[in-house]
Amino acid sequence: MTKENIKRYSMDELKQMRERGDYHDSRDAPEGPELGEEFWKHAVLVPPRSSPTSVHLKLDPDVFAFFKQQGKGHITRMQDVLKAYVKAQQGR
Repeated sequence: MTKENIKRYSMDELKQMRERGDYHDSRDAPEGPELGEEFWKHAVLVPPRSSPTSVHLKLDPDVFAFFKQQGKGHITRMQDVLKAYVKAQQGR
């Protein structure tokens, strides 16, 4: 689902939509098809990702400024650089 598909409504707006018949909930939606034994034979359990660890990190001002000047998402970019470094080191 993309952000342009997400719409926000107040409770009053939802009530008005229901009264007009423009709002439909899916409580009575039919159940999906049975997946069958063959599906489950090839299913793979994917464990949930662990939560990120929060740390306090001191950086040189020029390093932080470099990432910050690139705009929003600078912390994520720093994380991506660290991930790439770890991956390169593990491949040695």
